[in-house]
Amino acid sequence: MSSFFDFVPDRLSSDSVKWNRYGKDVLPMWIADMDFKVAKPIIHALHDRVDHGIFGYPVEPLQLREIIVNRLRHLYNWRISPDALVFLPGVVSGFNLACHALTLPGDGVLMQTPIYPPILNVPANAGLTRDEMELTREPDGHYTIDFDRFEATIAPRTRIFILCNPHNPVGKVFHHGELEQMARICLRNNIIICSDEIHGELLFPGHCHVPIASLAPEIASNTITLIAPNKTFNIAGLRFSVAIVPNPRLREKLEAAKQGLVPGIGIMGYVAALAAYRFGQPWLDNLLDYLRVNRDFLIQYVTTQLPSIAISQPEGTYLSWLDCRKAGFTGSPHDFFLNKAKVALNDGSTFGRGGEGFVRLNFGCPRQVLVTALNRIRQALLSHETLGETNR
Repeated sequence: MSSFFDFVPDRLSSDSVKWNRYGKDVLPMWIADMDFKVAKPIIHALHDRVDHGIFGYPVEPLQLREIIVNRLRHLYNWRISPDALVFLPGVVSGFNLACHALTLPGDGVLMQTPIYPPILNVPANAGLTRDEMELTREPDGHYTIDFDRFEATIAPRTRIFILCNPHNPVGKVFHHGELEQMARICLRNNIIICSDEIHGELLFPGHCHVPIASLAPEIASNTITLIAPNKTFNIAGLRFSVAIVPNPRLREKLEAAKQGLVPGIGIMGYVAALAAYRFGQPWLDNLLDYLRVNRDFLIQYVTTQLPSIAISQPEGTYLSWLDCRKAGFTGSPHDFFLNKAKVALNDGSTFGRGGEGFVRLNFGCPRQVLVTALNRIRQALLSHETLGETNR
């Protein structure tokens, strides 16, 4: 099956933002979009819908509700009602919608930086304050939570906490105890949890995803959980996600806040999601094996070939968080790698406090693409270090 994921597709001619943002000589390793063809059952299902030739409004996806409910029970022993599901075009729409629905102008949004940039943008979108607590980076590169700082960051008007688990960009999978402690602090302070769990099925051996809402009924009643097949099955462009809202009061507010501004799912997103959840598991199992080897190769390469760059092992996602603070760059590492290595990474500073001096690398790609990118980075660093020695 690895040969399937080794195939390097031509994406320059496919209207891909990942491959067309920069010049043709730049290798894109930035946006969270994998360079793998999707599972054949998804392609076949979409072909069947195209061959039908009519693309009207989809009916209420009752079959999909049951499939998602069963999947959550199978994966996490989390039992929810089909009525708890609210279908949305994307997770980003979901956490923005939640803040519009459940807060008032001037209220605060609690978040943990460095974090996915669209989460940082939520307060400005909704007229809220940004209540940031920075995750603690340990000497080995792993991240932990200072719970005293977490609670101290909560202001009198903090109303909602946007959790990202697995965490983007640091690749941390929060464990049961951490989730329990965060949830209890939120309950004590009357703060609603909105949990972005879009990478919840992209985990590496030794780690398991725990939906924070699955911990206890009172936590579920205080939580909106956002999931999607988009990252898991590489179908982000088809716009499909699910908000899991067991509390009818929160669900009613979320539905009311749509106000004709947030559309439902489109027919192609529905078709792709249904096929992914019904028939995509073998593809996903093989993908996770391939990503694990990519991750391990990346870590070994950086550790042995890029001594000025620090890397920790991602526990989930297909994103790696590289610490470039000791590389001696005069500008940002993002600009250096883009201009000198012709490799496009995500600029760590866009992830908020704690992101300066870092870059995010997407290793969800054929291995030869990863190797080429790393070799380019190595050559650029060697030239930089040689020049630095010459100028001393």
